[in-house]
Amino acid sequence: MPIKEICIPKAPACWESCGICATGELLVGSVEVVAGDALAHDDTVLVVETEKISLDIPSPCSGIVVDVLVTPGSVVKEGDVIVRVEITGME
Repeated sequence: MPIKEICIPKAPACWESCGICATGELLVGSVEVVAGDALAHDDTVLVVETEKISLDIPSPCSGIVVDVLVTPGSVVKEGDVIVRVEITGME
């Protein structure tokens, strides 16, 4: 089965326009999956936090979690790979 890398998505446009949330570090607040977990499309993979907000990062696919590459407290940025998933269904 193919492996898909789940990455930190592009920051919402509002972050760039006001700059308030985007000025601090983007930290992993919690990791909601572990290797071996079944994951459905839109399930929360992890929660990232700034000084102002928390944002759920959803899975763009269904499958089985193969690797989790971050831990709570990790600093992440747009494009960083956070989880690898073995695709189990049609995407």
